[in-house]
Amino acid sequence: MSGILDGKRILITGVLMESSIAFHVAKLCQEQGAEIILTAFPRPTLTQRIAKKLPGPAKVIEVDVTNEEHLAGLEEAVHAELGGLDGVVHSVAFAPQDALGGNFLNTSFESVATAMHVSAYSLKSLTMACLPLMQDGGSVVGLTFDARYAWPQYDWMGPAKAALEATNRYMARELGKQNIRCNLVSAGPIGSMAAKSIPGFTELASVWDHRAPLEWELSDPEPAARGIVALLSDWFPKTTGEIVHVDGGVHAIGA
Repeated sequence: MSGILDGKRILITGVLMESSIAFHVAKLCQEQGAEIILTAFPRPTLTQRIAKKLPGPAKVIEVDVTNEEHLAGLEEAVHAELGGLDGVVHSVAFAPQDALGGNFLNTSFESVATAMHVSAYSLKSLTMACLPLMQDGGSVVGLTFDARYAWPQYDWMGPAKAALEATNRYMARELGKQNIRCNLVSAGPIGSMAAKSIPGFTELASVWDHRAPLEWELSDPEPAARGIVALLSDWFPKTTGEIVHVDGGVHAIGA
């Protein structure tokens, strides 16, 4: 039985643990017929170990999305492995500890700049590094956390995600002529390594206990992963600049 990604070649960032959304994206991509390549930083050996739990083999290459040399070498490394790309998954975000946990008014610009570079600007820089590999067009899909709201404890990751969402729209505008679609999935909270690094994450996630119309499971990354895989496929051929909410419906509920 054929999958919705048969013949596709997908680059996936952010596979750190089995609990990460990116791991489930990688798993579903392979199950749906795609060849994949993973990028990792700062511990590619950790990603290599986790990759062994995927349905099939996947090469891991070290890529720091803020390192120009790493980005410059990406085209050659991916071309040698897959020949080209049909899709890119951006699942990269980071903020220093002083930019999270209720310290919004006291965070230094240096820490804010780091959060913006890693979490927002990298969507553009990673895509541009992959652009020569996407000769026939393709799909770029990133992960956000609804930036319309000020969330407790989330602090400067909120503005970073707002910048990511704006970057996605401008990329959609600029890359449409090359038949490249740029979209985001706005996922509900998942108990991943990245989430656990946010002080007060439990308080933030508790919103879903009483606002989500559809029951939300913190331990289940697959719904968000399915949304990403759908956007990577040809089933959304004319959708770009979009944010698809996979959050149990919380985005639609006021109180």
